[in-house]
Amino acid sequence: MTNIAPIFHRPDLAKRLACQILVAGVGSAAGSGVFLAAPRRTGKSTFAREDLRPALEAEGALVVYADLWANPTADPGLVISNAIRASLVGNEGVILRLAKRAGMSKVSFGNLSFDLDRVGLGKDVSLTDALVALSDETGQMIVLLIDEAQHAITSDAGIAALFALKAARDELNSSQHHGLRIVCTGSNRDKLAMLRNSKDQAFFGAPLVNFPLLGRDYIDWFCKEIRLPFQLDPEQVWPLFIEAGYRPELLGSAADQFRFEFDVDATVVPQKFAEEVRRLAEELNEVQRGVIHSLTPIQSAVLRVMAATDQQYAPFEAATLEKYRKAMQLAGQPPEEVKADVPGVQQALIALQDKKLIWRAARGVYAVEERNIIDLLKADGLLEGLA
Repeated sequence: MTNIAPIFHRPDLAKRLACQILVAGVGSAAGSGVFLAAPRRTGKSTFAREDLRPALEAEGALVVYADLWANPTADPGLVISNAIRASLVGNEGVILRLAKRAGMSKVSFGNLSFDLDRVGLGKDVSLTDALVALSDETGQMIVLLIDEAQHAITSDAGIAALFALKAARDELNSSQHHGLRIVCTGSNRDKLAMLRNSKDQAFFGAPLVNFPLLGRDYIDWFCKEIRLPFQLDPEQVWPLFIEAGYRPELLGSAADQFRFEFDVDATVVPQKFAEEVRRLAEELNEVQRGVIHSLTPIQSAVLRVMAATDQQYAPFEAATLEKYRKAMQLAGQPPEEVKADVPGVQQALIALQDKKLIWRAARGVYAVEERNIIDLLKADGLLEGLA
């Protein structure tokens, strides 16, 4: 008996995506990069690691994987550099090429002590040089798979890494090499779009597509594999899954509540399971609501105006300052206490970042952290009159 939880695989989807990513036909946009967006906790990262990466490798690609969410405190530029360095380890030919590139002209692998820390942003060997050496030595197309890629633009080093990858892409996709594809996944479509929406971004114009959510076949698999003392009916679980925002963890957590109830009445299982899924979903929402309702008046106003104006949000414009004042008035703030100035807004933005309610790109662009926050504010009527 294995102690590893089974994983739901989507090989057909992975193969289709892999073929589209690797295609080199006339008019293909894949060479510019591919951006896949899906809400957080809907199985995107699992698919990237367990299905897409193997499918790309099966088609002959060399996959370099960087997860920018695995350690949110690490600088995304360093995470990308480290992932590329890790792909070089143990390849004697690549190491020799890079050592010579760094000025070590008379070397052999037996006595070579080349430090891979010399590879990276602002180092002796650039990311382009490293990827070119890796591709030329292996004769393979390289696919750099960056999970939660929107975090790259939260630091100057992350932005620099994206432009370094653009330079590597342009070089490797020339006729002299074997090609580079950059696949970026993200849990917030608006934030992911910032990497390719403007001409001053490294991947301007690259295709951004919605990643397919888990379907009914997942629910059939879940009900078969969950191994509870009773049987779940996929016909009843499927609408619950939709109601839960296509998030597998909610179904799994609900199932855990019944795992050791060996004498449960099978006739009440559907109702109790549905109640537990809804309770867990509401519990998550209430935790988020608790954070929102603990905000100061100016913090609440800034969050609500940001959510209402979405991509048109400009934090310090006169019209936006007036919207903050209006938001505080709508919330019942006494007129003599309604105040919104630039210093106050700056402090509110910092506080909202600390509370993980908003997100800031390195160039001062702000966005609400998760779409669910906007949905909660809208459901509670807190965005009315602020658009």
